[in-house]
Amino acid sequence: MAQVETVKGPIDSGQLGTTLMHEHVFVLNEEIRRNFPGDWDEQERIDDAAAKLTALARRGCSTIADPTVLGLGRDIARIQQVANRTDLNIIAATGLYTYNDVPHYFRYRGLGQQGSADDPMTQMFISDITTGITGTEVKAAFLKCAIEAEGLTPGVERVLRCVGHAHLATGAPITVHTHPGSQSGLTALRVLREVGADLSKVVLGHSGDTPDVDHLAQLADTGCLLGMDRFGLNLEISFEQRADTVAALCARGYAGSMVLSHDASCFIDWFGMEQIPLFAPQWHFEHLFDDVLPALAERGVTQKQLDTMLIDNPRRYFGGE
Repeated sequence: MAQVETVKGPIDSGQLGTTLMHEHVFVLNEEIRRNFPGDWDEQERIDDAAAKLTALARRGCSTIADPTVLGLGRDIARIQQVANRTDLNIIAATGLYTYNDVPHYFRYRGLGQQGSADDPMTQMFISDITTGITGTEVKAAFLKCAIEAEGLTPGVERVLRCVGHAHLATGAPITVHTHPGSQSGLTALRVLREVGADLSKVVLGHSGDTPDVDHLAQLADTGCLLGMDRFGLNLEISFEQRADTVAALCARGYAGSMVLSHDASCFIDWFGMEQIPLFAPQWHFEHLFDDVLPALAERGVTQKQLDTMLIDNPRRYFGGE
């Protein structure tokens, strides 16, 4: 079995167990948090995160993949403190999250090399994977980028290509935040294919935000994985539509092309935490076990298919047989 880097060190891919492929510990604007901390209490937030992940582990989840990268407030030292308080495996990512432009830091660095293997951004991603994040021994195990409704802006394309080149250099798989309403996953796959990426090592995140089964089958036929990973965040479509879509794809034979998750967080500063129960009361780490898996079983999804989506596909994505 392959070795997979986690925040607490490498483990055998066979030890990943039930894996939620898109969950965040913290999503923060670090610059605002540092300058206008409001009611932020560092130790309280770490304690709360450790408690939530420990509760998730008690439900049978062994691992979460945390795609928190530049642009989402990654602080690996804080994540280490949380990881040391729970038996749950946390897999860290590298990459950059933007819907439009790259940060000004990168604007003039790499002129003439933008998106290439020599781009300084590419080299940063490679360093996170091969050397360690921010001077620690924690190594990223996958790459993250985004393409939203704004489409393939120059900044988004640069990040996509840098992620693709870092994947080629390291073998690390890729997760792409996509916007199914504009079918941006097709564009992401085109760019990554041009770079030479192995599309079987690509998750198209948030694919579950559409009930268009034909479109999702078209994406899956490229060999990529579909991130049915926003259970509980029922803004684009309803819970019933999300469950129906997964069941319909399973009935067509696509269980081997999907992974399941919530895209939830222990703490996210995009909203007041008191607001989340008002607009998304099911948006928490245990929703999958409380509601989603029973609903899928009622729709004819077998235990074998559930194990494929929750155990086998993540293991394969991270290098296991």
